[in-house]
Amino acid sequence: MGFLDQLKAKLAPAKDKVSDLAQQHGDKIDQGLDRAAKVVDEKTKGKYSDKIQAGTGKAKDALDRVAGADEGGKDAGGSATPPTPPSPPPAS
Repeated sequence: MGFLDQLKAKLAPAKDKVSDLAQQHGDKIDQGLDRAAKVVDEKTKGKYSDKIQAGTGKAKDALDRVAGADEGGKDAGGSATPPTPPSPPPAS
């Protein structure tokens, strides 16, 4: 068993705990991200609004992935994520 395997084994319980907490408190975490983004945007006088919004969106996406990690293909809301249908070919 290599070093990384040992590390993964030791961190597995923490990963499960974080996932559970993200599921239970996802709405509060979203609100906190929004508040933090608003404060930073005000402090920078809107100079970095686009970057702040992009970062907040990525953080929320990561939260959704973490919250759904132990659901086996389900999103944070508990419903199965439907597959994305293929796009139709462009008309020539």
